[in-house]
Amino acid sequence: MEKSLKSGFMGSMLGSALGDAVGELAFRFPDKGALLDEVGRSRTLIYTDDTAMALGLARSLAEVGDLDQEQLGKRFRRDFEQEPWRGYAQGPPTIFSRVKSTGCTYVEAARRIFRGEGSLGNGAAMRVAPLGLFFHGEPDLHKKARASAEITHAHPVGMDGAAVQATAVGLALHLNPGEPLDIEKFVTVLQGISSTTPIREKLHLLKELLSTNAPPQEAAPLLGRTVAVHESLPFALYAFLKHPDAFEECLLCAVLHGGDRDTLGAMACAVSGAYLGVEALPRAWLDRLENRQYMEGLALDLHGRSEARKGKRVFRTN
Repeated sequence: MEKSLKSGFMGSMLGSALGDAVGELAFRFPDKGALLDEVGRSRTLIYTDDTAMALGLARSLAEVGDLDQEQLGKRFRRDFEQEPWRGYAQGPPTIFSRVKSTGCTYVEAARRIFRGEGSLGNGAAMRVAPLGLFFHGEPDLHKKARASAEITHAHPVGMDGAAVQATAVGLALHLNPGEPLDIEKFVTVLQGISSTTPIREKLHLLKELLSTNAPPQEAAPLLGRTVAVHESLPFALYAFLKHPDAFEECLLCAVLHGGDRDTLGAMACAVSGAYLGVEALPRAWLDRLENRQYMEGLALDLHGRSEARKGKRVFRTN
């Protein structure tokens, strides 16, 4: 039975939020048994800035019907001002403050931070899943992802990481979990759209580690688990490709090996949820996910607007 696109939209957005929330708990409960016990005890699974920014991106896409950098930057700033306690890193608030005080664009502000090099962190990749869903199947998806990253993560590696993650979500959405997953082909497609050496090299290493069935204890230190996108996204992709048919195992692989646990969970589970669909997500966890009903409604809205957009594009070309 084929997975519906609607199920993949919901699975990706809700799955990413679960990965984020459970990953945040894993900082305090790094043992598998203790983590699962805490998840079971928690009345509410609280997400971080990873999910807050993904929701902001989804809202912006739904409102505009396309990517608008300035509108997206304003959305991110409003969301931050309403919930500054979500765990934002230093970069976005610095950019928001600079735009507010100088009147420059978000892209200009993003290019000035980190000694004028821009951020190569994983903050743009962690939030990009809604864009991968909205523009799924479109040839310029990776360009849209780079543009979405540029307003906060203007370093070429930061933008490239977002492009690779968005492409992975879009690819997973079009695959069916009941059919064999061609892991080598999946990674090769990602290599083909990557534009920076650090990420291409890590994707090559990812392919090698998966081909030799390397365990996560070996893969994690080699691929990386830091806040830099080229040192975290590859391991998140490893977690998905190592456990493509089991959402919970993918999540646990991503968050139980140290490093930037919540973001690793968010990235891995965005791809897993897009691939498996919402039906594969643990119902007991979903029932306790913060703002779940709002996320479901937003995912459905994004799906409807994405399909309407594609219908108009087809009509105009005939």
